[in-house]
Amino acid sequence: MSPANKPAQAQERGKESKAEYCYELLRSRILDGTYVPGYRLVINQLAQETGVSTIPLREALRRLQSDGLVEVVRNVGARVAVFDAAQVEHTLQILARLEGYATAISAPHMTEAHLAASRKINDRMVEALQEFDPTAFTALNREFHFSIYEHCPDDHLRSLLEAEWTRLDHMRRSTFSYVPGRARRSVVEHEQMLALISAGADPAEIERIACAHKNATAEALHSAVPRR
Repeated sequence: MSPANKPAQAQERGKESKAEYCYELLRSRILDGTYVPGYRLVINQLAQETGVSTIPLREALRRLQSDGLVEVVRNVGARVAVFDAAQVEHTLQILARLEGYATAISAPHMTEAHLAASRKINDRMVEALQEFDPTAFTALNREFHFSIYEHCPDDHLRSLLEAEWTRLDHMRRSTFSYVPGRARRSVVEHEQMLALISAGADPAEIERIACAHKNATAEALHSAVPRR
């Protein structure tokens, strides 16, 4: 490699690292609620806040738009994505298919010790019902499902699930925190799934039950959240 090429490559790596930094920073602010749905993401303002030039910020915003966390609106510009109940239902329906399959192919890789760990999480969800905190319950719900998906042999499928769950967590800020009445039923359905896995049930049956579990949340949302 000639010395003339080294400065150009170092500069390129610098651009990539700045874009990655901006991406992670903006993404974390969106997901933790610092930037709420509808918050305008003005490039010049962000450049002043972060001390980074506009080019890596624009690259970060394009990535976040691809992730579904940012949208570009005519006469408004870039803003944190705003979702309606219909979009949340659609995401839940997609997750139902992904989760059904992921649960089915994870099942053969789960030992009784793994199942016991998942049951402990579900038991904590049952305890959380007594003084119901939707945010804490939702976090436990995610922990429960990913205690199953961590045994999924398909890395790409796990990545898809992580991305869709992250998007769903953000969507809740636009529409709902948790569907009333679903919490108690969901922990019963969790136990049913674990029982099927423990019994070595047919993968098609495990997939059907796991898919129905997520679809039930979509149906509850449809009933609970007013249409626009």
